[in-house]
Amino acid sequence: MATRKTIKTRPVPARSLKKEAAAPKRGSRLAAAVDAERNGAVVEADDAADAAVDASTNGQSHAGANGKPPRRATAQSMAAKQRDISVSEFFAKNRHLLGFDNPRKALLTTIKEAVDNSLDACEEAGILPEIWVHIEQTSADRYKVGIQDNGPGIVKKQIPLIFGKLLYGSKFHRLRQSRGQQGIGISAAGMYGVQTTGKPVKIISRIGAKKPAHYFEIQIDTKRNEAKILNGGGEGVDIPPGDKGVKEIERHGIEWVDVPHGTRVTIELEAKFIRGRGSVDEYLYQTAIANPHITLHYTDPEGNTRDYQRAADRLPPEPKEILPHPYGVELGRLAAMLGEAEGETITQFLVGKFSRVTPAVARKICTAAKVSPRAWAKRLGRQEADALFQAIQATKIAPPATDCICPIGEELILKGLHQVVPGEFYAAATRPPAVYRGNPFQIEVGLAYGGAAATQNVDKDLLFDLLEETDARTVRQFLIHTFNGLGAEAADRILKAAGLGTRQTPKTLKPKERLRLLEAMQNVNVAEGQSMEVMRYANRVPLQFQQAACAITQTITSTNWRSYGLSQSRGGLPKGPVYIMVHIASVWVPFTSESKEAIASYPEIQKEIRLGLQAVGRKLGMYVRKRLRVKQQSDRREIFMRYLKEVAGAVSDVNGVDKDGLYSQLLSVAKRVTADADMKLDDRGRKIKDEAAELDFGENVLIVDPVTHAASINRAAAATAAENTAE
Repeated sequence: MATRKTIKTRPVPARSLKKEAAAPKRGSRLAAAVDAERNGAVVEADDAADAAVDASTNGQSHAGANGKPPRRATAQSMAAKQRDISVSEFFAKNRHLLGFDNPRKALLTTIKEAVDNSLDACEEAGILPEIWVHIEQTSADRYKVGIQDNGPGIVKKQIPLIFGKLLYGSKFHRLRQSRGQQGIGISAAGMYGVQTTGKPVKIISRIGAKKPAHYFEIQIDTKRNEAKILNGGGEGVDIPPGDKGVKEIERHGIEWVDVPHGTRVTIELEAKFIRGRGSVDEYLYQTAIANPHITLHYTDPEGNTRDYQRAADRLPPEPKEILPHPYGVELGRLAAMLGEAEGETITQFLVGKFSRVTPAVARKICTAAKVSPRAWAKRLGRQEADALFQAIQATKIAPPATDCICPIGEELILKGLHQVVPGEFYAAATRPPAVYRGNPFQIEVGLAYGGAAATQNVDKDLLFDLLEETDARTVRQFLIHTFNGLGAEAADRILKAAGLGTRQTPKTLKPKERLRLLEAMQNVNVAEGQSMEVMRYANRVPLQFQQAACAITQTITSTNWRSYGLSQSRGGLPKGPVYIMVHIASVWVPFTSESKEAIASYPEIQKEIRLGLQAVGRKLGMYVRKRLRVKQQSDRREIFMRYLKEVAGAVSDVNGVDKDGLYSQLLSVAKRVTADADMKLDDRGRKIKDEAAELDFGENVLIVDPVTHAASINRAAAATAAENTAE
């Protein structure tokens, strides 16, 4: 670094200094020269002092190339380096915050964001969704992903903004249930694709059968957070309808399904395709469970096609938009809203800007805050705003309306679980709506019992990839949280067979240790000690990652499942062939990060989850105890049958009674004593032979005959569904 040349000055007598200071006028060249000379000397002295202090502190020389100390940064030089940071530029450098921290997760996140947007668009337009998902491998580590829907389409001027600008959307400022929230997901997926492959995002959208389709090739300008359109001279291309348009679409390498209206987005990205937990396959079938009104066509990179047909021909009720509730507004936001109120009194402001505030409630708030109801809202000071905020918290206000959220419903949860998850006992519970921070939400819980865990073939390459990508701290945690149905006991047996320590870090395992782990996984029966499988949903969207950090998992592990007939170690998931599904529906889901993978631990939310788990847990406990009682009585009857003939023969020899008659009487008594062994239950859990059964699991329970696997929804739930359909 070049050093500034020192200006040498001779000592000047005080008399001369007075003359020199008085002589030059302000703004003259001489005055500027004198100031520069004095300032330069002062700066050099300060720099020398700073360098001396640093050298004495660090014990080393800070001299520059010419042996003189280098200049330090000044306030002016630091100010010159300050500049704005674009949100696109920030997330481009911190893409792990959005779920793009490794190629396997990036593929799932891209498909998830596109499918969520398609479902929201179709439902808002009143169209039964039909979605096509196509994954094609283009090279060893690159995949082309295409997602198309039959939604209403997108107008031409909005396409670059939706797909080429982060934090742009229609859902952030409105309070109603929706899958997307921030306007980041799909544009971030396109940005990741451009960064890893250099290929632009390709979008085709059509809003009518006789109207042209709009085709854009877009990449994000991260410096400005703006879309850069690469085709059509920066304006995109209009593709005419008919056969001519189909040929032009094929020329661009797009697999467009000919529909009257809809949108298709194609992104090529660096990715990795695997199966099992945290895969695209798992996400799509879980989406089909929570959204029985969609038809989904899925083609994987190997060319295999799977169709999920809709189980319901009606759209869920459209959630309505509501105003914010006063309890959910903090003091700073309230003060900002007061400052933006133009020509409104306090009463008009409270009634017009918040839900559940009537003129009478507004007057109570003003009285408690000692503020005139007719005062202008914009003129309130900070102290009055604080008093108004405290009065709102102290005033009893009705909870917000719940028509802004749309739960799945117990009957559809049972149908979805029975269709996908193996089991012999199913139960569902929907909690009444509740509120956190003024936001309404609703918890739903579904349970399936009796099915074995889904198996997953683990080869060498897959295991090595999972070990590199996992964020688990120990190998034991990696095994438990990565593979379906693998509980703590099975993980310990695998580690013992592989000769590994429980606290070893997965990423630091040597190749030989990894091979021993793979061999141990092939030889250990993981079905023994099978742990509960947890499926988490938020606004009908499956949550695949960060399971341990989610409020749902934390509440499940803190629930005492031993009371319901399951074994459970402290702080762990219960053991047994159990699947649990928890869904939260809310106008604003409190995710822990922008990637929307885990739900924050609000006490109100955890309380409702716990109550829902207890509701299905009680029914599970009744079923498990009933099944245990049947087994015990069957064992007793078997023992009786083994010795009754010998007892009858011995008594006949002693007393001379009829042996056959005595045997028949003893057999009748044994059957009566062990009558529970013959217990038969209908699909609602009641004795078939007894109308007034002692066991009644209530509504929203489905029991499957493990022999025939035949089941039907209980009559009460079916009747409710029929009434809803008639309406």
